[in-house]
Amino acid sequence: MVWLKTNIRTLLILIPVFLIILVLVNPLNFSANNPVPTPLPANADIQPPNMQEEDASLPAPVLSLVVDVKGAVHSPGVYEMKEGDRVTDVLKLAGGETQEADMKAVNLSQRLQDEMVIYVPSAGEDMPAVTSSTGSEAGEAGQSQKININTADASVLENIPGVGPAKAQAIMVYRETEGDFKTIEEIKNISGIGDKTFDKMKESIDVK
Repeated sequence: MVWLKTNIRTLLILIPVFLIILVLVNPLNFSANNPVPTPLPANADIQPPNMQEEDASLPAPVLSLVVDVKGAVHSPGVYEMKEGDRVTDVLKLAGGETQEADMKAVNLSQRLQDEMVIYVPSAGEDMPAVTSSTGSEAGEAGQSQKININTADASVLENIPGVGPAKAQAIMVYRETEGDFKTIEEIKNISGIGDKTFDKMKESIDVK
């Protein structure tokens, strides 16, 4: 008690000083343990995520094609194929050709197209051979024998004078919707084939 009485004035001075030091030191410790994030400048260039790189990693969608297979095959019908498939691929799905099939008239390496009609003729049918992707051999064959417009596929129809890819497709669509041509004159029902065009092709086409 004597010591307390003797030093009470000193304690009264030291206690406020100690409290002030304590208040000053604690905020410094808080700042050291919890650094304040540095704000970005107003003109900072913030780049969005690179979506193009993410899209590039996604697989490309596969396009489907619908192809009609007719003629001397085991399972004729309509088949759904994918882009890049060839005639040989759809013929395998159709069970392959029959023993009566004449495969010289079929281009197995041809790429499939949507709404394409593939006709496999039987031996003895009046069909020109198609063995070249350029159609040169088919053109030579077409000069010596007529093309059956009821059975020929698009690549063969294009060998008819005055018939390009668009008219060949229109002929196949007409066959699907209206049935077989009864006479060669009926081909004039196709848009774009008038009397002048018919005169050029009539010696090259047949319906049987």
